[in-house]
Amino acid sequence: MNHFLADYLGKFIHIPFAIESEGNVSTIGEGEPEFTVTINKELSKKELLTSTSLALGEAYMRRDIEVDRDLYKVLDLFLGNMTSFYRDHNALKKLIFTSMSKKNQKEEVSSHYDIGNDFYALWLDQSMSYSCAYFKTEEDTLEQAQMNKVHHILDKLQLKEGMTLLDIGCGWGFLLKEAAKKYGVKGLGITLSKEQQDKFQKDIKSEGLEELLSVQLMDYRDLKYSKLSFDRVVSVGMIEHVGRGQYEEYMECVDAVLKKGGLFLLHYISAQKEHPGDAWIKKYIFPGGVIPSLREIVNILPDYNFYTLDVESLRRHYNRTLLCWRENFQKHRQEIIDIKGDEFYRMWDLYLASCAATFHNGVIDVHQILMSKGVNNDLSMIRTV
Repeated sequence: MNHFLADYLGKFIHIPFAIESEGNVSTIGEGEPEFTVTINKELSKKELLTSTSLALGEAYMRRDIEVDRDLYKVLDLFLGNMTSFYRDHNALKKLIFTSMSKKNQKEEVSSHYDIGNDFYALWLDQSMSYSCAYFKTEEDTLEQAQMNKVHHILDKLQLKEGMTLLDIGCGWGFLLKEAAKKYGVKGLGITLSKEQQDKFQKDIKSEGLEELLSVQLMDYRDLKYSKLSFDRVVSVGMIEHVGRGQYEEYMECVDAVLKKGGLFLLHYISAQKEHPGDAWIKKYIFPGGVIPSLREIVNILPDYNFYTLDVESLRRHYNRTLLCWRENFQKHRQEIIDIKGDEFYRMWDLYLASCAATFHNGVIDVHQILMSKGVNNDLSMIRTV
């Protein structure tokens, strides 16, 4: 098995490393090993050949394998070679391609975001922002960077008092609360997470924003039948849950509620090329999640008379955001293990570390696309942020 595993791992780990099993240590590659993989339980060849990420991810969760360096630092050394991972598309078909029905997508979203507000509060910042932060300086804290991100978006939307703003996939509502407080806009947030809706509603009441803000449990597909109308629309980290083949309908729904000349800012995790998704992430973290490529989103905008005004990459900001989250997460290690168990803790630690490494290696990116519905000649002629 060790010979097979050495050849197997060597296909995508192109640096020297060691494998330890039953007290025997083998070095793969030339030079001093960068890290050692300890095999506590023999891995299944069938599972390894079906999905590299699923087999190794599950083995790590169960402690069947261990590494002797920080997990992020290990993953950062080879996740840039993920295209060399094994994937049996026929065997993974049911996991990779799930139903896009409203019922199933609500269940998929709830499986992640309804784990519990208390859980997320342990490692997110006080704003409960669960998306890429924006670090203006090396000294920025996570909380400051999340505040930067929200106002970076709001500045791009060129808001004025009295405007209406829709947030598709509003999370716990921090962006809308800031928009209402700074600009006096009237906002609606929609989400499929009951936990998020409950907290946002409580915050609206406790912060005296009832006249300006509201939140609804709503599928984005219901927008085109809603007869609602907004001056501005924003969506942060939501289109990743829509699914390939649904992006046109998503744009139809935005078009249905955005006023002529209005602005739409889409902030989302993106990819260089189209890919159906990672098996381990889909099974354990984001069921049904798909990362759109930048080109497939930009390509369909003219069909809905959306004019692209600005495109910005925040890739390295997301790497730093994830490392901040992971640091916070690890500070609550024992508390999380006591409540959720060791396997759950290792699963989420692997998720945060692997995502940070994939952003660092450019496997995935995050983009903000600002667009107008039709031509708008009243906007600022210069990039203001």
